[in-house]
Amino acid sequence: MTPIRVEEAGVEPVSVAEMRGYLRLSSDETAEDALIARLIPAARAAVEATARRLLRPARFRVVLAAWPRLGLMPLPLSPLVAVLRAGLVDGRGTLTEIEPGPVRVGPDPWEAPCLLFGPDLPPLGTASALVEVSAGCGGEGPPVPEPLVQALRLTIADWFENRGDAGGDGAPRPLPPEAAGLAAACRRMRL
Repeated sequence: MTPIRVEEAGVEPVSVAEMRGYLRLSSDETAEDALIARLIPAARAAVEATARRLLRPARFRVVLAAWPRLGLMPLPLSPLVAVLRAGLVDGRGTLTEIEPGPVRVGPDPWEAPCLLFGPDLPPLGTASALVEVSAGCGGEGPPVPEPLVQALRLTIADWFENRGDAGGDGAPRPLPPEAAGLAAACRRMRL
């Protein structure tokens, strides 16, 4: 089971205007705004991968062939904010909504994001279960931790200043050491 990102929501943790100030660009230097706007989501994705945290709210869909046997399903979505809907999908793709009450977010959505399933769920039979959740900082979720915002700023600044300096091997540019350290300090651990 892999959560599928259905929709991005909210805004990026840093704006182009904020990054222009951080990069010390004068107000008449707007030629680089498009580049900064492209660097923001790329750097966010890199910091998210390192920290194993979502820095922007999004909606995800999970499809299950069976209800979890122990009533618990860990998800790689930190922070996990809410269950938006749950339902059964038959062989023709028709969705029958069920009350999301028996499906809820676990007690620690930041360090141990998981879904809890109550015993009163309808049997699946030949149907699949569909659960949609919201996850990520900002919006309805918690604010982005300041160390991760700073890691994002440092990454954007490094990529902005060193564009074209990477080897031509096509590999993604790593986080600068300072940003990697900040992201690692906030990293969600896996057992």
